[in-house]
Amino acid sequence: MQRAGSRFVPWLAGSSAEKTKQRKSDGSNGLPSPTMGKAALSALHKLHQQERKERQGIVLWRRPITTCQYFLRESSVKACEGVMQLWRWRAYVTAVAMLLVGLTMTYYMEGEHQEYVRYLEKKVLWCVYWLGLGILSSFGLGTGLHTFLLYLGPHIASVTLAAYECDSVNFPEPPYPDEIICPNGDVLPEHMTLWTIMSKVRLEACMWGAGTAIGELPPYFMARAARLSGLEPDDEEYEEIQEHAQDPQPQGLVTRAKLGMQHLVQSVGFLGILACASIPNPLFDLAGITCGHFLVPFWTFFGATLLGKAVIKMHIQKLFVIVTFSNHIVEQIVTLVGFIPAVGPSLQKPFTEYLENQKMKLHHPNSITQADGWLSWAFEKLIIFMVCYFVLSIVNSMAQSYAKRLQQRAAEAKKR
Repeated sequence: MQRAGSRFVPWLAGSSAEKTKQRKSDGSNGLPSPTMGKAALSALHKLHQQERKERQGIVLWRRPITTCQYFLRESSVKACEGVMQLWRWRAYVTAVAMLLVGLTMTYYMEGEHQEYVRYLEKKVLWCVYWLGLGILSSFGLGTGLHTFLLYLGPHIASVTLAAYECDSVNFPEPPYPDEIICPNGDVLPEHMTLWTIMSKVRLEACMWGAGTAIGELPPYFMARAARLSGLEPDDEEYEEIQEHAQDPQPQGLVTRAKLGMQHLVQSVGFLGILACASIPNPLFDLAGITCGHFLVPFWTFFGATLLGKAVIKMHIQKLFVIVTFSNHIVEQIVTLVGFIPAVGPSLQKPFTEYLENQKMKLHHPNSITQADGWLSWAFEKLIIFMVCYFVLSIVNSMAQSYAKRLQQRAAEAKKR
């Protein structure tokens, strides 16, 4: 892919053939070789650390012009690679385009089927919404927008509080889920259980989990493509782990955790991937890179990731949020807040008022208090801040990725 992209972008760093030649000359494309002496290995480690430190300095608030320039060039490289990839899969692209044309004609055609079309439209858009949030949470070129804390978690908490207050989960649609309102009095009360509330939010949670699984695919595909072309995965974290793998006793808890996870994925396979995906794991990108590098079959990796994230981990997270925001647990937490020395009573009063206001809104949706307005304003500003940070992180990450291309091209020029 890099060779194809270099035909369109003149500043694209070294072709695949050149990198393969370099890899054959030093044994590992710049990574430590088992036959290296200690002095050479130490010098190589220092060189990598120096290059990594230089790349980390390329950020918008330190070098804005250089960062923007590198970001635009890396974007051009990625765009050319994407066009070539679409051309390679042109048969599938054509089939998808024809399917979309057929669905569009069906959508606008009058008939009795419109009732089902509108229903499917609503469900599909709802699923795509949560699927997209899940992808944003795990995909971001090294950073992710924490959409569980910003969207899914608060949504599950709102449904939980409403279920106990309304004694029902039959919230009318619309306005649910934009605004949850207790059903009319003609609806019989239900006995609220954990399973009832989990069933109410299962679709959203599973779609979000599936999105996080899809977001883990780019590191897998990039590492797999690099291995098939005879290169090492182009990832700093992977290179760092390979460097530490040469140490008999690696230092640092995080480093040992990364090495342990990599060993688990390599030795156990499907069950190892499933175990890593079934728990909150910020290091899972390394599992995808490892699987791609060792040519683990796609459905083995994606199947285990999908099962772990969309089923096992999501049910654990749902259970935790629902239990935490159950009616009696919330009341106990508010009561415990009052026992905090000095500031307890002053903190307890706003929490109590907020809960009462939320319960009132479930029965009277137009009632908006000053506390609700302040909290809504603060939450909106938090979301704006997180989205801006997410965008800036992508810009910095892509600029650093292009800087790494330049460093690799300079290293190849010295070897010639």
